[in-house]
Amino acid sequence: MVRRWLLVVLLTGQTMVSMDGSIVAVAMPDIAEGLHASGSLLQLVTGGYIFALAVLVVTGARLGDGYGHRTMFFLGLFGFTASSLACGLAPTGAVLVAARICQGAAAALLLPQVLSLIQLSFEGAARARALGLYSMVLALGVALGQMAGGVIVTLGGSWRPIFLVNVPVGAALLAVGPRLMPPEHRKAVRLDLPGVVLLSCGMGALVIPLVLGREQHWPLWTWPSIATGCVVLTIFCVYELRTASPLLDLSVLRRPFIKPGLFASCAVMGAYTGFLFTLALYLQNVLGFSPLHAGLTFLPYTAGFATAGLGWTRLPLPVRANLPTWGLLTFAAAASALAFLTRYGWPVLLSIPLLYAAGSGHAAGFSPLVDRITGAVGPAQASSVSALTNTGVLLSNVLAIAAFGGLYLSSPGTLTHVTALLAGLLVVAAAASRHR
Repeated sequence: MVRRWLLVVLLTGQTMVSMDGSIVAVAMPDIAEGLHASGSLLQLVTGGYIFALAVLVVTGARLGDGYGHRTMFFLGLFGFTASSLACGLAPTGAVLVAARICQGAAAALLLPQVLSLIQLSFEGAARARALGLYSMVLALGVALGQMAGGVIVTLGGSWRPIFLVNVPVGAALLAVGPRLMPPEHRKAVRLDLPGVVLLSCGMGALVIPLVLGREQHWPLWTWPSIATGCVVLTIFCVYELRTASPLLDLSVLRRPFIKPGLFASCAVMGAYTGFLFTLALYLQNVLGFSPLHAGLTFLPYTAGFATAGLGWTRLPLPVRANLPTWGLLTFAAAASALAFLTRYGWPVLLSIPLLYAAGSGHAAGFSPLVDRITGAVGPAQASSVSALTNTGVLLSNVLAIAAFGGLYLSSPGTLTHVTALLAGLLVVAAAASRHR
């Protein structure tokens, strides 16, 4: 019973962090009107959160090793709750951007501890079920954020409740959570400061143009920044492999299945984010759906993911072995069929089973991959796997919005080009998932 409540605390914190990346999307017009914010400032409201989270999540995982995953989880939760309050009460756009950056930094402390604590606190079938729930929250955070944002803005009549809703939830977790957490798991580690600097600079140079470039039509500065980021991250990897106390233990990549498994899981998340992002644009800009209507349209997808995400652990082992492959191919087929049908308007009745199938295929592909990746390493490398998984998912989401969004905007009246890229990416991911 205690473990169940522990999982509730961990996944509620995870849900808050996952949703806040997208919950502001439907509130942008209200924020612009209420704070008289420019387009560039609105970009920073979303981009500042993603930037801080992506840059600091690996450091957050390493701090969990040194100071305790439990301590870092609650420190991150406290910071996230406090910065959510600051966001909701922000008097100006500049204050809101600063609070969003602080919110992302706090999320970077909280987020990697969730997977580490699940891996350290659960074993066997219980861990598989916990990881199924974890992957469901991780994957559906974007969709849940859009749906919740539409509902909260519509009912609340303002953008401020989308941030203030985190405050009572965070306070409740801070009150009851410490009683449910296991003892601390600490190691005598030295924080690799040169590694922190290299990783932060590399991720910053890579993420900033990816977050801001599309809206600014890819100005000249974005390409040297991306190239610099790739070079600095390469230097970081070489340095980490040679240092005695690395910030990120890259030796974990030498274990069987880790590299193809990480690639496949990140490719799936990128395909999902690109599909969700472009379909939301299509529904609102082409078909005239309201933000709330567009958000609720994804309910069958969420239901399909939940069904498969919670049920795959009950399947026989031989079936589970091939589940990622068939799940990803089902996702690709359902999304492609839906895109084909939208050429003749929105297929109201057919969209429900197709979105349900796409969500089920996503879960069948993603959840077993996460279980297989974490099962390939021991508790000593739990934080490294957590850092790699979270960083990979964040980067794949940012890349997907840039790539899929740019492709969609080149032909905004159709989803055909987008789903062709999505299907190709999912087929490659399905092939990678077959590596044992």
